[in-house]
Amino acid sequence: MLEQLLIFTRGGLILWELGNALKGSPIDALIRSCLLEERSADTAFHYDAPAGCAAYTLKWAFDNDLGLVFVAVYQRILHLLYVDDLLAAARREFSRVYEPKRTSYDDFDETFRQLQKEAEARADEMRRFKQAGRAPAAPGKKQVPGAASRGSGKQRSSGGGGSGKDESDGDPGKGRRSENGSSKGHENEIKPNSRAQNVVVHGKENGAPRVDAFDVSKLQKLRSKGAKKTDTGGGGCKAAKAEPKKIAKKNRVWDDSPSESRLDFTDPVDDRGEGPEVVVADQGESMMDKEEIVSSDSEGEEDEEVENEKPGTKKKGWFSAMLQSISGNAVLEKSDLRPALKALKDRLMTKNVAEEIAEKLCESVATSLEGKKLGSFTRVSSTVQTAMEEALLRILTPKRSIDILRDVHAAKEQGRPYVVVFVGVNGVGKSTNLAKVAYWLLQHKINVMLAACDTFRSGAVEQLRTHARRLQIPIFEKGYEKDPAIVANEAIQEAKRNNSDVVLVDTAGRMQDNEPLMRALSKLINLNNPDLVLFVGEALVGNDAVDQLTKFNQKLADLSMVPNARLIDGILLTKFDTVDDKVGAALSMVYVSGAPVMFVGCGQSYTDLKKLNIKSIVKTLLK
Repeated sequence: MLEQLLIFTRGGLILWELGNALKGSPIDALIRSCLLEERSADTAFHYDAPAGCAAYTLKWAFDNDLGLVFVAVYQRILHLLYVDDLLAAARREFSRVYEPKRTSYDDFDETFRQLQKEAEARADEMRRFKQAGRAPAAPGKKQVPGAASRGSGKQRSSGGGGSGKDESDGDPGKGRRSENGSSKGHENEIKPNSRAQNVVVHGKENGAPRVDAFDVSKLQKLRSKGAKKTDTGGGGCKAAKAEPKKIAKKNRVWDDSPSESRLDFTDPVDDRGEGPEVVVADQGESMMDKEEIVSSDSEGEEDEEVENEKPGTKKKGWFSAMLQSISGNAVLEKSDLRPALKALKDRLMTKNVAEEIAEKLCESVATSLEGKKLGSFTRVSSTVQTAMEEALLRILTPKRSIDILRDVHAAKEQGRPYVVVFVGVNGVGKSTNLAKVAYWLLQHKINVMLAACDTFRSGAVEQLRTHARRLQIPIFEKGYEKDPAIVANEAIQEAKRNNSDVVLVDTAGRMQDNEPLMRALSKLINLNNPDLVLFVGEALVGNDAVDQLTKFNQKLADLSMVPNARLIDGILLTKFDTVDDKVGAALSMVYVSGAPVMFVGCGQSYTDLKKLNIKSIVKTLLK
C-alpha cells in the first residue's frame, strides 16, 4: 500500500499530495540526505524512522524541463513492484496539465487513482506470468545433470532453483531460473558474498554442467603440491650455506668534519618528565586567519572534441548545428550527455577522486539534466560543466556552522570546557596538527589543555609533551597501558578545575578494521561526549578515503552503547601541500560522510593550518 505521493517544484512548492504527513518526515530526510547531496541517481532511499515508527522506502522521478519532483513513499516491509511504473505514468499525465502559475490540482485525484489501478493490474499480471513460467522442481528430487530443461527458450544458472547440489563447487545452489537470462528485480537479488554468482552458465539451453568449469579442489591440490616442492627443494641449500656475519653500518667521516656528531637533538628530560625552560614558540600569525585570494578568471577550456568522441554518430552540418543552437529547443538525452560525462569522470579521477564517487556524481548530474532543453548558443559540454560545478559547490559547502571560536565561547559561558577529540588511522599527523590547532587557539587568547590519551604507541606521550613545552600549555597524562576513556574523563575534570577553555584529546592511530581499538575509541566518545569529533585524514589517499571514513562511522555506530551514536563531526585534511592539484580526497571524504572539512594542514610549522577554500577546490577539480 502506498503511504504517500507528493508532487512539488524544485523550489519547494507542493502542488499535489496523496496521503497524510508521516511521522519523522521521510520526504524532508530524502531532500536533505539524498537530493541536496547529489545522490539522486540512486534507485531508492531507505528511511529509518524513530523508535515506534515504521521504516519507509522512498522512490522518486524528475521532470527536469518543468522543474518538478515526484516522490512515492511506502513501508519497507512491502515490496511494491509497480512504484516505478506509477511514478513514470504520474509524471507523464501531470506534465500535460501543469501550468507554471497554477498552484492547486485537485482534479488530478481521479486521474491518479486510475493510473494506480492500471499500474497494480500490470504488476499482478507480470507476477502471475512469472509464476506460471517458472515451474519449480519438486522438493526432495535430484536433477539429472544431463537432463534438458522443459520449455523452449529458458535458461538457468548452474545452481538452479530447487536443485539439491551445485555441480561446479559443491555449494547449495542459491540462484533462480530467469526468463531470457534477465534478472527479476527484488525477487532475484544475489548477495555479494554468494559463491554461486561466479559459476552462472550463460547461453545454455539445458542444465548440463560445463566441461571447463573452474574446480576449487584442483587448485587446492596444486597449491599443496607446490608448497611441498618448495619446502623440500630449498632446505638443503640453505643449510649448506653458512650465514654471513652482519657488518654494522658506520657513519661516513669526511675530511673537513669532526668524526662524531650529535644526532639526537631532543631536549633532555629528567625522571619526573621535566626539561629545561623552553621559550614559547612564536612563528607569527596562523594561516587560519589569513584570507586566501582566488583568481576569478575563467579557464576557458575548449571541450568541443568531447562531443565528437562518440563513434559512429553522423556529424551535423554547420547550418543545422547553428540553427539548433539559435533555436535552443534541443532536449537533452542520456546519449547526448554520455560523452561529456565520461570525459568529466576521467578528469575527476585524475584529480584523485574515488572512482565510485566520480561515477555517482556523473550519474546524478545526468539525472538532473535529462529532459532539459538546451539554451541558445550553448554547448552540451558547457552545460554539463556548469551543472557539475554547482553540484560540487553544494557538496563541499558546510551544512552547519563550523565556527569553533564561537562554540568555544558558548561553552565557556556554560561553565564547561570545549572538548575536541582527534581520531584517524596511523601516521596521518594527528598529534602534529593537534598542536597546530592549539597554536591557533592560543592566538585568540583561549586557554588550551592537551590530553595524552594515546596510551598505545610508544613515544606518543613524549611527543605531545614536547609540543606542550614549546607552546607552554598544560598537558594531562597518565602514561601508557591505561584506559584512554578514563584518561580523557579525568583530563576534562582537571580542565574544569583549572578553568581551561578547550581540551584537545589525542588518541591512538588505528586502522578501520581493528576491532579492539575501535571499541576503545567508541567507549571514549560515548563516555565523554565531546563537542567535536575530528577525523584526521591524508590528502594523499584516493579510494582508501572512502573506506576509512565509511568504516569509522560504521564502527562508531555499531559499537555505541547509546541509541543516538556519535559519528564524525568534521574532517582535518593533512599533507595538503604535497598533492599539487590532486585535491580529490577532500571531495571523496565530504561526499561519503557528509562532514565538512574544517582544517587543512599544509606544512610542518605551527602556522601551517588554514581553512578549505571551496571555490579554489572546485576550480582545481574541473580544470
